[in-house]
Amino acid sequence: MRWDNLGDRPAGTPAAPGGEAALFGTDAVTTRTFDTPEFRGITFHEIRARTVLNRVPGASRMPFEWTVNPYRGCTHACVYCFARKTHSYLDLDTGLGFDTQIVVKVNAPEVLRRQLASPRWQGAHVAMGTNVDCYQRAEGRYRLMPGIIEALRDRANPFSILTKGTLILRDLDLLRQSAEVTEVGISVSVGFTDHELWRTVEPGTPAPERRLEVVRTLADAGIGCGVLMAPVIPFLGDRPEQLRATVRAIAQAGATSVTPLVLHLRPGAREWFMTWLHRHHPGLVRRYEQLYAAGAYAPTWYQRRITRQVHELADEFGIGPARRGASRRIAVPESGAGTAPATAPEATQLTLL
Repeated sequence: MRWDNLGDRPAGTPAAPGGEAALFGTDAVTTRTFDTPEFRGITFHEIRARTVLNRVPGASRMPFEWTVNPYRGCTHACVYCFARKTHSYLDLDTGLGFDTQIVVKVNAPEVLRRQLASPRWQGAHVAMGTNVDCYQRAEGRYRLMPGIIEALRDRANPFSILTKGTLILRDLDLLRQSAEVTEVGISVSVGFTDHELWRTVEPGTPAPERRLEVVRTLADAGIGCGVLMAPVIPFLGDRPEQLRATVRAIAQAGATSVTPLVLHLRPGAREWFMTWLHRHHPGLVRRYEQLYAAGAYAPTWYQRRITRQVHELADEFGIGPARRGASRRIAVPESGAGTAPATAPEATQLTLL
């Protein structure tokens, strides 16, 4: 494995403030397995990272510049996950290995605190959950996110979180404390409510209704939460009645906004997804080859059609799309007030799984 010379950032990307060129050294890796039902078959590679602030390449479509990813690999095992390719940087398998070989940056909170204190750091927005889910099952054991949120809170540094996990509810108090001093955006990813589709394409995630319960719980706590309706899967999750059922459920959960995103198939993810498609839906293989013939993204006409349908449904059910380049801020109750005010202008829209 190439443990000693590769980080989360591509070659040529500047190092983060207070960081080193390499992510970690070979002698920093401890491999563990746990013989418990929730982690059976999973191997954890515990490393002591030299840097955790990752700069997004300049050519990226993302509306944020910095990310923090305490984990690499993800037990959610989503067959379409674009981040599968990143496992190859460490000579790890991008298929089953991505689902079962999890790299854990066990010192992420203290490294982040040091980097945020660097004179070079200017307090830019930090996005989390944009590569792999920071609230995947491993977080229940390693508990890295509380320390990460505390570090950001103590520096009043704006941040956002995108997740498919329910474990984020554990950190409600920290999120509210952070929102008192900085901009905080929360988004939950729910691409569809079809149970048969969920069981096969997202086998390690909480069920869609459990994720929507997270949205509802956040709303009840005065925390605005948007839903990234992603991915909309062509020919499997894009029928009008499926889109309607999903948007209706999102609205009923109290989401502040819904933003659709059509499935994209980058190298690494494309091969794994197409293998899955051959096995489960062989009759769709040719249609996918045609739809994605030009590259990782579905044709513009198809994306626009899905976006229009979802936006029309959102209007019908009383919620709107998130303003481009924005995501909901946590609503902080005014001093002495019994209820939270309306959500403030939005900060950063998370548009990537």
